Amino acid sequence: MAESVSHEFSLILTHDGTETRIIGRTPFLIGRSPQMDLVLPYPYISRHHAEIQFDPSSQCLELVGINPECFVNGERVSRHTLAPGDQIRFGFLEGPKLALSERPWEQLADTESTANSIRATLDHLREPSSSDREITRLTWFVEAARRLNNVGAVKEILAALIDTTLELTRVERGYVFLIDNAGEPKLAVGRSNKEEDLTDSSTLSNSAIRQAINSGSDFILTDTLSAETARPTDSIVIQSIRAIICIPLRKHSTDEAGNESRVLGVLYLDSRQQKSRLTRMDNDLLRTIATEATLLVENATLAQVEAAARRYQEELLIASEIQQSLMSVRIPHLPFVEVEAHSIPCKGIGGDFYDVVCHDGAIYIVVADISGKGVSAAVLGSTLQGLIHGQILSGLTLTEIALIANQYICGKDVRKYATLMLIRLESHGVVELVNCGHVQPLLYDPVEGPQGAITMCEDCNLPVGLFADATYRSETRQLKAGQKIYVLTDGITEAENPEGHCFGDTHLQPLITVGTDLSKVFAALKVFTAGAELEDDCTMVQIRYSPPPNA
Repeated sequence: MAESVSHEFSLILTHDGTETRIIGRTPFLIGRSPQMDLVLPYPYISRHHAEIQFDPSSQCLELVGINPECFVNGERVSRHTLAPGDQIRFGFLEGPKLALSERPWEQLADTESTANSIRATLDHLREPSSSDREITRLTWFVEAARRLNNVGAVKEILAALIDTTLELTRVERGYVFLIDNAGEPKLAVGRSNKEEDLTDSSTLSNSAIRQAINSGSDFILTDTLSAETARPTDSIVIQSIRAIICIPLRKHSTDEAGNESRVLGVLYLDSRQQKSRLTRMDNDLLRTIATEATLLVENATLAQVEAAARRYQEELLIASEIQQSLMSVRIPHLPFVEVEAHSIPCKGIGGDFYDVVCHDGAIYIVVADISGKGVSAAVLGSTLQGLIHGQILSGLTLTEIALIANQYICGKDVRKYATLMLIRLESHGVVELVNCGHVQPLLYDPVEGPQGAITMCEDCNLPVGLFADATYRSETRQLKAGQKIYVLTDGITEAENPEGHCFGDTHLQPLITVGTDLSKVFAALKVFTAGAELEDDCTMVQIRYSPPPNA
């Protein structure tokens, strides 16, 4: 029985806006159900979440938690004596906040009519025949679903859809199926009228689901035993299904074929105990709820895709930083050689790499270009760099290193390959080169001709990772003081300008002959491409043989 309190208390709701409710009698019911005195339309709120009761002995109000997720002033409580100024939250610590304040009777003149109006509305909602009840339920669901949509909770939206429609239709269970990429319905959420999760869909009428998907129209059979429109299917008879409501969730957006509407999924409801009595308003309300839910699911799905893309970009940035740390090269200083290198990945994390290693009085330069781009190329690049680095320090020859790298990639069957340039330069100017399908290195001699001369090292082998039985040979040259070797990847020569022309040797070689450093080469490349995003990783290494005068 409801009791009147000696003073009326105002309950101020400050979550998603501010409104004031008057507690003039108890128990004052709080929850998600539209029959509550204070409706909190959130999925994490129980239908009957809590009550505010009046204790005659202490003349105080008490909060009684039906659901354990009730908090007063930041502490979880199951029963708590309330005082003016208390901060009450439901669901979690950041849930809807209620503030309790006491107001004497004489201060309630302006709010009395409002309080009476609220009570009258609530009483009216409890009348089963009230048409306003359906409208209120629709408003309640839409408001809850919109809040859910803000956090991209697809399953929570679908669960709220089922709970709402079960309460409206009074049937036993409800399911939502979403269409997968193969065009097949897959169970997304199942719920009973007792708010239990259902995962078994084997006892449903698949023919009703399929008809709703194929036709895009509603399938509503509220009394299968007396249906005159069609003979009940075997599944309906075997499972003793008395009522079926199957409504397609139509996606209202243009697909690749230009269609403006297609079926996103199906809302399925049924009962084995009694037939469902649906008015015309019930049918209209079901369709409206389904339409609203479909839009919210679409929006929530897009939000999840965007969130996943953001997470991917964040992870890619971290991976790029890790790769740069692992593949960072400290170029050694030797008296007979000067090495300059520069590399730019086209996707933040790249498949190009270079390495410079000193061993046994010689300097080794490695430049590689992994097939493909992005993370997969970067993973193989990091592995290959570590492998080659270790083989150099083990004292293997360049041809042996190329052979091992080829056998390693072929043996792993990663369906990738790499072009590879291995160079070994000794202090007296003898340089050995092994080209594994890489862009031909350029040899620049500054003393031949007015602007020097550029020749190509034309000897070439197969890339590593294509054929397990490939063999590799090296080329040896004698460098003179001042001569340079340029090793680059095809991302530089194949970079295109807005007109579709490649950077190529036409633009690269003039920069080399005037002695331009690598930073200016990459600046010229940026100007040539008009600042457009690069289509491939770009790496370039300059090796200048410069022995001491007395060497």
